[in-house]
Amino acid sequence: MFSFKNCLVKIKKIHENAEIPKKATSESAGFDLHTIESFTIYPGEHKSVRTGLVFELPPSYAMLVYPRSGNAKKHGITLSNAVGVVDSDYRGEVMVLLYNTGDHEVSFQVGDRIAQAIIHALPDIELIECEELSDTKRGKGGFGSTGL
Repeated sequence: MFSFKNCLVKIKKIHENAEIPKKATSESAGFDLHTIESFTIYPGEHKSVRTGLVFELPPSYAMLVYPRSGNAKKHGITLSNAVGVVDSDYRGEVMVLLYNTGDHEVSFQVGDRIAQAIIHALPDIELIECEELSDTKRGKGGFGSTGL
Protein backbone atom coordinates (compact mmCIF):
# COMPACT_ATOMS: atom_id res chain seq x y z
CA MET A 1 0.00 0.00 0.00
CA PHE A 2 1.25 3.45 -0.88
CA SER A 3 0.30 6.74 0.74
CA PHE A 4 0.79 9.86 -1.35
CA LYS A 5 0.92 13.26 0.30
CA ASN A 6 -0.22 16.27 -1.70
CA CYS A 7 0.87 19.02 0.68
CA LEU A 8 4.34 19.57 2.09
CA VAL A 9 4.58 21.81 5.15
CA LYS A 10 7.99 22.85 6.44
CA ILE A 11 8.41 23.37 10.19
CA LYS A 12 11.31 25.08 11.93
CA LYS A 13 12.04 24.82 15.66
CA ILE A 14 13.11 28.15 17.13
CA HIS A 15 13.30 26.96 20.73
CA GLU A 16 14.94 23.89 22.27
CA ASN A 17 11.66 22.83 23.97
CA ALA A 18 9.63 22.94 20.75
CA GLU A 19 7.98 19.71 19.64
CA ILE A 20 7.22 18.90 16.02
CA PRO A 21 3.43 18.35 15.91
CA LYS A 22 2.07 14.86 15.35
CA LYS A 23 -1.38 13.43 14.80
CA ALA A 24 -2.63 11.36 17.76
CA THR A 25 -3.92 8.66 15.37
CA SER A 26 -3.60 8.06 11.63
CA GLU A 27 -7.20 9.27 11.15
CA SER A 28 -6.91 12.42 13.28
CA ALA A 29 -7.91 15.57 11.42
CA GLY A 30 -5.41 17.74 13.22
CA PHE A 31 -2.15 17.65 15.08
CA ASP A 32 -1.38 18.80 18.59
CA LEU A 33 0.53 21.98 19.40
CA HIS A 34 2.63 22.00 22.59
CA THR A 35 3.78 24.73 24.94
CA ILE A 36 7.50 25.42 25.32
CA GLU A 37 7.05 27.06 28.73
CA SER A 38 5.40 26.16 32.03
CA PHE A 39 2.66 28.60 33.06
CA THR A 40 -0.56 29.03 35.02
CA ILE A 41 -3.67 30.64 33.55
CA TYR A 42 -6.17 32.08 36.02
CA PRO A 43 -9.98 32.24 35.70
CA GLY A 44 -10.96 34.94 33.22
CA GLU A 45 -7.34 35.35 32.03
CA HIS A 46 -6.22 35.47 28.40
CA LYS A 47 -2.67 34.25 27.77
CA SER A 48 -0.48 34.20 24.67
CA VAL A 49 1.41 30.89 24.70
CA ARG A 50 4.53 30.12 22.67
CA THR A 51 4.95 26.96 20.59
CA GLY A 52 8.55 27.59 19.50
CA LEU A 53 7.58 26.71 15.92
CA VAL A 54 7.56 28.52 12.59
CA PHE A 55 5.64 27.03 9.64
CA GLU A 56 6.01 27.40 5.89
CA LEU A 57 2.63 26.61 4.40
CA PRO A 58 2.19 26.30 0.63
CA PRO A 59 0.33 29.10 -1.17
CA SER A 60 -3.46 28.64 -1.07
CA TYR A 61 -3.28 26.85 2.30
CA ALA A 62 -3.91 28.07 5.85
CA MET A 63 -3.42 26.51 9.25
CA LEU A 64 -6.38 26.90 11.59
CA VAL A 65 -5.75 26.52 15.32
CA TYR A 66 -8.59 25.10 17.41
CA PRO A 67 -9.09 24.41 21.14
CA ARG A 68 -8.44 20.90 22.43
CA SER A 69 -11.72 19.36 23.53
CA GLY A 70 -10.10 17.69 26.56
CA ASN A 71 -8.79 21.01 27.89
CA ALA A 72 -12.20 22.60 27.35
CA LYS A 73 -14.14 19.79 29.04
CA LYS A 74 -11.80 19.24 31.99
CA HIS A 75 -10.62 22.80 32.66
CA GLY A 76 -12.68 25.35 30.68
CA ILE A 77 -9.66 26.23 28.53
CA THR A 78 -10.52 27.53 25.06
CA LEU A 79 -9.04 30.02 22.61
CA SER A 80 -9.43 33.78 23.03
CA ASN A 81 -10.00 34.18 19.29
CA ALA A 82 -12.20 31.06 18.85
CA VAL A 83 -10.04 29.90 15.91
CA GLY A 84 -6.52 31.08 15.16
CA VAL A 85 -5.56 31.63 11.53
CA VAL A 86 -2.00 31.17 10.26
CA ASP A 87 -1.66 32.46 6.69
CA SER A 88 0.71 30.89 4.18
CA ASP A 89 2.88 34.02 3.99
CA TYR A 90 3.38 34.29 7.78
CA ARG A 91 6.86 33.28 8.95
CA GLY A 92 6.72 34.22 12.63
CA GLU A 93 6.34 31.97 15.64
CA VAL A 94 2.92 30.37 15.99
CA MET A 95 1.36 31.53 19.23
CA VAL A 96 -1.80 30.15 20.85
CA LEU A 97 -4.17 32.59 22.55
CA LEU A 98 -5.67 30.67 25.48
CA TYR A 99 -8.61 31.78 27.62
CA ASN A 100 -9.64 30.25 30.96
CA THR A 101 -13.44 30.24 31.14
CA GLY A 102 -13.41 28.05 34.26
CA ASP A 103 -13.51 28.81 37.97
CA HIS A 104 -10.03 27.51 38.84
CA GLU A 105 -6.47 28.25 37.80
CA VAL A 106 -4.98 25.73 35.37
CA SER A 107 -1.27 24.95 35.15
CA PHE A 108 0.57 23.67 32.08
CA GLN A 109 4.07 22.21 31.94
CA VAL A 110 6.62 22.29 29.14
CA GLY A 111 5.44 19.88 26.43
CA ASP A 112 1.75 19.88 27.38
CA ARG A 113 -0.72 19.94 24.52
CA ILE A 114 -2.42 23.33 24.35
CA ALA A 115 -4.29 23.36 21.03
CA GLN A 116 -4.78 21.46 17.80
CA ALA A 117 -4.15 22.63 14.26
CA ILE A 118 -5.59 21.60 10.91
CA ILE A 119 -4.14 22.52 7.53
CA HIS A 120 -6.84 23.60 5.06
CA ALA A 121 -6.66 24.03 1.30
CA LEU A 122 -8.27 27.31 0.30
CA PRO A 123 -10.28 27.80 -2.88
CA ASP A 124 -9.04 30.40 -5.34
CA ILE A 125 -11.91 32.89 -5.18
CA GLU A 126 -12.62 36.37 -6.39
CA LEU A 127 -15.00 38.72 -4.58
CA ILE A 128 -17.16 40.75 -6.93
CA GLU A 129 -19.17 43.77 -5.87
CA CYS A 130 -22.69 43.82 -7.33
CA GLU A 131 -25.98 45.66 -6.98
CA GLU A 132 -28.28 42.62 -6.59
CA LEU A 133 -28.04 39.10 -5.19
CA SER A 134 -30.21 36.07 -6.04
CA ASP A 135 -33.22 35.29 -3.85
CA THR A 136 -33.36 32.22 -1.58
CA LYS A 137 -36.07 30.62 0.55
CA ARG A 138 -34.24 31.76 3.71
CA GLY A 139 -33.66 35.27 2.43
CA LYS A 140 -32.54 37.67 5.17
CA GLY A 141 -33.48 35.30 8.01
CA GLY A 142 -30.66 35.40 10.56
CA PHE A 143 -29.79 33.55 13.76
CA GLY A 144 -32.42 30.92 14.57
CA SER A 145 -34.38 31.51 11.37
CA THR A 146 -34.11 27.88 10.21
CA GLY A 147 -35.55 26.38 13.41
CA LEU A 148 -34.25 25.06 16.72
